[in-house]
Parts: sequence; C-alpha cells; structure tokens
Amino acid sequence: MTTLTALLAVLSGSAVGFTLGLVGGGGSILAVPLLVYVVGVPNAHVAIGTSAIAVAISAAANLAGHARAGTVKWPCALVFAMAGVVGAAAGAQLGKMVDGTRLLAAFGTLMIVIGLLLLRARKSGGDPDVTLTAASVRRLLPWLIGIGFLVGLLSGFFGIGGGFLVVPGLIGATAMPLINAIGSSLVAVTAFGLTTAASYAVSGLVDWPLAGLFILGGALGGLLGIRLAGHLAGHKNALSRIFAGIIIAVGLYVVARSLWL
Repeated sequence: MTTLTALLAVLSGSAVGFTLGLVGGGGSILAVPLLVYVVGVPNAHVAIGTSAIAVAISAAANLAGHARAGTVKWPCALVFAMAGVVGAAAGAQLGKMVDGTRLLAAFGTLMIVIGLLLLRARKSGGDPDVTLTAASVRRLLPWLIGIGFLVGLLSGFFGIGGGFLVVPGLIGATAMPLINAIGSSLVAVTAFGLTTAASYAVSGLVDWPLAGLFILGGALGGLLGIRLAGHLAGHKNALSRIFAGIIIAVGLYVVARSLWL
C-alpha cells in the first residue's frame, strides 16, 4: 500500500465518520463508492467486504453511547438483529455471486432510492412504552422477524450497515419512537456488518490494513462531525436534505460509471 493510498483511506473514512456525526446516519453508504473511486480499490467485492467491518465497528462505538443513554429497546433490537443476521448471511453469499460491475450499478440505484427516502421528514412520535413481552409477542414477533430478515438481506447483499432501512423498519414493526429506533438500530447494524464482513473475510475479500485506516479516519471524522452538529443543531433538516442530495448525486455517478465500463 502506498502512502497516497493510506492517506486517501484515512480521508475517506473521515468523510464517512464526519457525515455520521453531523447528520446522525446514512453516511456508511458512501463507504463503498469512496473505496472504489477515491481510494482506488479495483475489486468491488473487496470494497464491500472492507467497508462492512468498518461500518460494524463504527456502529458498535455509537451503540455504546446510546446504551448508556437508555435509548435501546433491547428485546426488540435483539430479535430484529437475529432475524437480520440470517438475511445478511444469505445476502452476502448472493452478493459475491454477482458480477462486480453489475453489483456497483445496483448499489448506485439503491443510493438514489435511499437519497429520495431521506428527503422525507422523519416523525418523532411513537409509543415510548412498547416492548416485547408475553402479551405483545404474538403481535410484534412476526413483524420483527419478517422486516429484520429483509433488511438484513439487503444489508448483506450490498455490504452496507443499513441503518437508514433498520430505523423505519423498527418503527414500522413496533411503532417505537424515533430516538429508540435510532438507538436500537445500531444493534442490528453492528450485527449485519460483522456477518457480512465475516462472509467476505472467509472468501479473502477484506483488505484488513485498509479497513484499519478507514476506521481510524472514521473515528477522527466522527468527533468533528459531532462537535459541528452541536453548533448547527437548528439546521438539522437542511443538513439532512443536503446530504440526501449528495447521496443521489453519488448514486447517479456510480450508475453512470458502471454502465460506461
């Protein structure tokens, strides 16, 4: 690995971490395009495997903070994550079977869809007392398992954390408040990332030194993003819309590059 490649990996990781810290989610979807088009990873599958471990570790670090704040609905989160791990394992196997260029084209298309979804304002309502108990299990369990599996499948296939899918998935399955869905989603994002990374690592598709540099950059960028977010708290909606626009633009670029190659 050259010095320039190492520097670009740290800077790319910083960009992802900064975005996560600033707007609170979605930044991990930039990891694969950055690794391919900025760092210069020639193999799309290696980029996916490498980004998966970086996303998982970043999510685990954020989960610790949410756990201390008491925003994690653990029973719901664990069931959702366990169902999703099965989906992520299947998705990772499917992803490795798809040609790298086609996989990037599909990834770019997903980015465009996600960018459009992020433009929709999130509502903060919900049932703060919802939990998985003997009384609610028959109502909540099928939704948690079904939606968890589907979200995990997409996460594993594209090698992304999937937090932008997990959050609405948890709200749809349980009607929990947004703050609880965000905290609880990190359980699933950590589990999905580790599952996907393990699958790709077994196939020799993880660049571990590159992942370490990416994680280092993500930690530094996250600190800056969180600090700036405190100063721009009143402009969160505007920041989220700008970020959604960036996601759509990058998605269009990824699709265009994939079609031209």
